[in-house]
Amino acid sequence: MSLRHLVLVLPLLAASLAAAPAVAANCPALLNHTVPRLQDGAPQTLCQYQGKVVLVVNTASFCGYTGQYEGLEAVYDKYKDRGLVVLGFPSNDFGSQEPGTEKEIADFCRSTYGIKFPMMAKTDIAAPRTHPLYKQLIAKTGSAPKWNFHKYLIDRSGTRVASFDSKVAPEGRELITQIERLLVEKP
Repeated sequence: MSLRHLVLVLPLLAASLAAAPAVAANCPALLNHTVPRLQDGAPQTLCQYQGKVVLVVNTASFCGYTGQYEGLEAVYDKYKDRGLVVLGFPSNDFGSQEPGTEKEIADFCRSTYGIKFPMMAKTDIAAPRTHPLYKQLIAKTGSAPKWNFHKYLIDRSGTRVASFDSKVAPEGRELITQIERLLVEKP
């Protein structure tokens, strides 16, 4: 690289580095995590969802609740334009019901349920290797997942969290009422 190119590139690099801490500083602690994306392992910052209502779900492909993928996709499709994002975190922690590779899980989600909401790579949910995001969600709610398809609903400010047991269907009145209430709140 020539000196002339360096002179042109350095100010741009400095500006982008200066902007990075500002984004992280504004990001709520609950979303200040980077996790690999399921499809390709690319790092995804959850800060990109700040200002949205976030539904975090630990998923599994071979579970009695796996059919909830259909409801999760329907809820995501219905409310995404109003500011809801569903984030799926496959986990093999409960009953070893997610034994596949990331590619197998991604293919299953796409071909069986047409999943379009963001899915992250396989994640440890249960102790002792609980992912830091889940540690925070558990600490905020006092409720740890006991099985697959446990749901956490995070408000737009990234500070308030509600916990929903696996038995609560994504399209069930209990969860939908909370989602709709949070969607009308301003960030």
